[in-house]
Amino acid sequence: SLARLETCLGVCNTFSLEIKVNPEVRAFVDEQVTLKCSFRSFSPITEKLTVDWTYQPLTGGHTQTIFHFQSVAYPAVAGTFRGRILWVGNIGKGDASIAIQNLTLNDNGTFTCAVKNPPDVHHNIPQTKLTVTHRRFSSQLMSAVLLSILVFLPSAIVVILLLVRMGRKFGVLKHQKKSGYKKSSIEVSDDELEHSEPGTCLGKMGTWCLHCVDTDEEEPY
Repeated sequence: SLARLETCLGVCNTFSLEIKVNPEVRAFVDEQVTLKCSFRSFSPITEKLTVDWTYQPLTGGHTQTIFHFQSVAYPAVAGTFRGRILWVGNIGKGDASIAIQNLTLNDNGTFTCAVKNPPDVHHNIPQTKLTVTHRRFSSQLMSAVLLSILVFLPSAIVVILLLVRMGRKFGVLKHQKKSGYKKSSIEVSDDELEHSEPGTCLGKMGTWCLHCVDTDEEEPY
């Protein structure tokens, strides 16, 4: 029974703290990237909780600690990551993420997030592989072209429609000028005039409009 108890305690300790990260992250030179790390502890969080980020170059070699947290953040004060690491985590929410600024090709490699919250000190060791590349000029150009289309296309359509409408209106006016026709301000069909009573408002208005048209047509040019 004692052996079973020890086995149970060992298993419980093994899974007492869980950590999750993104296995692969891609970013671009001179930009900023966030390396996410979330954890879950079954013990209350205290000031003894620590977070350590380590880095191993893509070509291999010595693993170096680039960030340490215990109540406050302690970024690297030496090495290639000096002055480029920001703490963006929130211990109360189980977040131990960091951000790296001004990325270079030398930052390619494997990053490891380790969290300890005594007595929870045993956990899995997840790793994040960071791949930094140059942003292609074609991608930037395509983004600029798409943005220009989205911005200027609606305006171009409106301008074209206005030009077409103005052209049609100019053509109608030119045709009326050639034929010597002057359009009255109010058009009334012949059928309406024939069926409208002289005493009604529509009949009076129609008679008045016809009189105006006749008067205009009789004037010499």
